[in-house]
Amino acid sequence: MSNEVLMSINHTTRDLPSHRTALDDAREQLAEAVDVLCLSPAVHEMLAASRREVRVSIPLRRDDGSVEVLHGYRVQHNNSRGPCKGGLRFDGNVDLDEIRALAMWMTWKCALLDVPYGGAKGGVRVDPRQYSKAELERITRRYTSEIAPLIGPNHDIPAPDVGTDEQTMAWMMDTYSVGRGHTVLGVVTGKPTSVGGSQGRQQSTSRGVVTIAMESLHHIGIEPSRATAAVQGFGKVGRIVARLLHEQGVRVLAVSDISGAIRQEDGIDIEKLERHVDATGGVDGFDGAHRVDGADVLAADVDLLVPAAVEGVIHAANVRSVRAKVIVEGANGPVTADADRVLAASGVLVVPDILANAGGVVVSYFEWVQANQSYWWSEAEVNDKLVARMSQAWRVVTAYAKERGISLRLAATCLAVERVYEAHTARGLYP
Repeated sequence: MSNEVLMSINHTTRDLPSHRTALDDAREQLAEAVDVLCLSPAVHEMLAASRREVRVSIPLRRDDGSVEVLHGYRVQHNNSRGPCKGGLRFDGNVDLDEIRALAMWMTWKCALLDVPYGGAKGGVRVDPRQYSKAELERITRRYTSEIAPLIGPNHDIPAPDVGTDEQTMAWMMDTYSVGRGHTVLGVVTGKPTSVGGSQGRQQSTSRGVVTIAMESLHHIGIEPSRATAAVQGFGKVGRIVARLLHEQGVRVLAVSDISGAIRQEDGIDIEKLERHVDATGGVDGFDGAHRVDGADVLAADVDLLVPAAVEGVIHAANVRSVRAKVIVEGANGPVTADADRVLAASGVLVVPDILANAGGVVVSYFEWVQANQSYWWSEAEVNDKLVARMSQAWRVVTAYAKERGISLRLAATCLAVERVYEAHTARGLYP
């Protein structure tokens, strides 16, 4: 089945829906940065539009012999600074606009961390919990074969995201390599170490989040050993965030996942919670903790809140219940633009996703470099390089924000947009 390539359009003039989406917020953030940087409308239009978008159909033979058709997407937002880079998510709510927003944020994230990539994102509209491992492998391989002409180590490099993992990346790498007739380790990142993955990759996003969280607490004068935290989402990012915060001496009072939410006033024993989750599949029912509503985790009276699940969880309807002093965005776009304004007016320090959760793309870059050289670094080397890169980005963003009297989100977006624009200007317009 052939791919349907969608023409990029100028989304900046489209009427906004009554319910704001992640794409609305991404566009608004770009517009604010363009205004601060005094860029022309033509440049704004160029930066707002995706360079390439593809929509594919994925016919799947289920284990029972029935056939259904799933739908997938890949959006390449910008490649001015290098090959495109971005995750692949399997989620039942995936749509093209969500992928467009995530691809745009990925462009800014790569530029902000000075990684020589542009932004991309992919998704398949599927709930992976409803499919067997064999079915997920068939979905992954068919999706990969459909987008294979667009990806490659010098073109577009996928990585894991919501609903996907290192096994998904191994299937993608193998499918792509079979089509090329030789093994291409650099086509994806986030692979198992046995097939070219990097040490430290699985914890990289979480380690980056915690690095920035520690910087943020020091910034507002709170010692981590005296700090409290809540983590919304106990998946592959939030779980390790909670563990690393615990190791830093932060008391994690509340956590939540898809099974429920819990709170423990004297602090949750994260190691015991991890064993409970491994045994039961979720945080609900953890011995010694109180069961609470999921909204209570976002409204917890703590120093640090890490929303580490999905976008849009803090919005206009619930933002006034947030009591944390610092919000570090572990997920992509968890705070909507409307909520952002309320938090700023309330004096809450919000560290944007394109800075806070950039550890994953930084170590993905390290993995890509290692694969291209066939030379592998130790986990200690990877972690040291990651922390140094994240801390440097924190210093640059906070200095920029202080100098101009703007929020960290606007400062981060301005820095990133300016770097992408400089690369575009240096390359020129073809033809």
